Amino acid sequence: MSASQSNFASQDFLNSALATLQTEQQALSVLANQIDARFVKACNLILACTGRVVITGMGKSGHIGRKIAATLASTGTPSFFMHPGEAGHGDLGMLVPGDVLVAISNSGKSDEIMMLMPLVKRNAIPLITISRDDRGPMPQLAEVALTLGESKEACPLGLAPTSSTTATLALGDALAVALLEARGFTADDFARSHPAGALGKRLLLHVSDIMHKGRELPKILPNTSLHEALLEMTSKRLGLTAVVDEKNHVLGVFTDGDLRRTFEKMSSIEGSTSIEQIMTKTPLTITADVRAVEALELMNHRKISQFLVVNDAEELIGIITMHDIISAGVN
Repeated sequence: MSASQSNFASQDFLNSALATLQTEQQALSVLANQIDARFVKACNLILACTGRVVITGMGKSGHIGRKIAATLASTGTPSFFMHPGEAGHGDLGMLVPGDVLVAISNSGKSDEIMMLMPLVKRNAIPLITISRDDRGPMPQLAEVALTLGESKEACPLGLAPTSSTTATLALGDALAVALLEARGFTADDFARSHPAGALGKRLLLHVSDIMHKGRELPKILPNTSLHEALLEMTSKRLGLTAVVDEKNHVLGVFTDGDLRRTFEKMSSIEGSTSIEQIMTKTPLTITADVRAVEALELMNHRKISQFLVVNDAEELIGIITMHDIISAGVN
């Protein structure tokens, strides 16, 4: 460990961190003053795009570009990242008429990106640039030259991209959010591109996706004896049985809880007792098109642990339990 490292006190670390954040905050303030009619034009250019938004950038700008492309793609704007170095060796074929190219370079004169410009122009690919100012050769060629404004890097050497990359990332987020709102992009739309995530499960899973149906359904006729009802409940292992008529219309439900309450109320009960005498009539039901998360909220509100699932004709088509919903990853 060098002497300079050993002499760096705890407060020095804190001061450095705060100075970095303050410098980057200033860069964002400078960026805010750059948001004008050019931003509107860029948004309209992307909205009119019939292909994909292709993001390119070299070095740290490339890393930021990858994140911007990912954010756009997940919020309704088809997009991907194209490495400018690889583009010069064949990957430029990824860029086709109908696409929009967003080129990121703080200086506005990346050699790797400039090498691509003749073909980009020949194919009439609209170009949006993101750079510190509009004096470089790249913004001079652009349909829209978005600028970050003049601000210093947080790096005390003025070398490592810090404030500039923060501002670029923020500008990319601003584009993505503005486009999201312009497209009327909803939480449902977002979930469709995130089916494996918790949000996707909350928004995409419906009762029909996880309910028990067919032979899994415990159901009996109203004249079934308590003994036979218990056999049906035990064999299907859902802690209840639906009571239906001969046309499968729901008449009632009999649960483990109903059994306990029956024993508490009656001094004696026989296995031959008709289930119609002790079932819960007019049970709570739900339809298959309800989201699973909404079914879970209703269960919590009603203090129950299952729903009979019916169609428009009040016919039994399924049963869903709280355990099913939680096991599916919805909570």
